[in-house]
Amino acid sequence: MNYLSYLVNLLAPASSDAAYATYRIVSAVFIILMFVAALAAIVLVLLQPGNSQGIDALSGSSETFFGKNKGKSTESVLKRWTIICLVVLAVLAVVFFILQIDAIWTA
Repeated sequence: MNYLSYLVNLLAPASSDAAYATYRIVSAVFIILMFVAALAAIVLVLLQPGNSQGIDALSGSSETFFGKNKGKSTESVLKRWTIICLVVLAVLAVVFFILQIDAIWTA
């Protein structure tokens, strides 16, 4: 028995071939979009500097340009885009799993 065809039959809607084709296309698009959002989030997290200041944090902090203009710094932009990518990934994942409900495709 072919296990791949067995899994596809389990996940496939029980309706016509046209609905199944639409289901496969929509599922593939959502998986690709989730992959891109996850990859972007990983890259953005890796580009961000760490929050700890090392040994300088023990002696106190001095006011710097980046401290005054935190909203305009690249660190702030990276953090904002990271949050956007993760929210998009979460929304896509929820919608993807809602679309797995068989009743949506058999209507």
